[in-house]
Amino acid sequence: MPLKPERVLAFTIELIFVLLGAIVVWLGLTSHIFFNRRGLAWIVLSAVIVLWGLRSLYKPGQWWLRRQIMTRGISLVLLGIVMLCMAWAPFAWVGKLLAVAGLILAARGFLGAALALSPR
Repeated sequence: MPLKPERVLAFTIELIFVLLGAIVVWLGLTSHIFFNRRGLAWIVLSAVIVLWGLRSLYKPGQWWLRRQIMTRGISLVLLGIVMLCMAWAPFAWVGKLLAVAGLILAARGFLGAALALSPR
């Protein structure tokens, strides 16, 4: 049975999250950290990501997309929390926390891709 275009698009988007997560893990493990983790912009971005994730968890949506919405919301909340932790963590931990953020993105991509291809 051929896939509908919207499911192929959803799968492609989730594949991009897997690749993004892999790049972020690589950056974290090689300590390529070129951002101001204690700046106001980083903290505001982290808080916005947490709030965006919480909003998606409590926003009503289509019942058949509920698992995908939960996956996206939980991953955003976790990502935002890890980013907030980076702001106050010692510098030696920042690479490891960045790798954890990449793993969260990659896990969201794998799970989202599986959900995009699963029968409804």
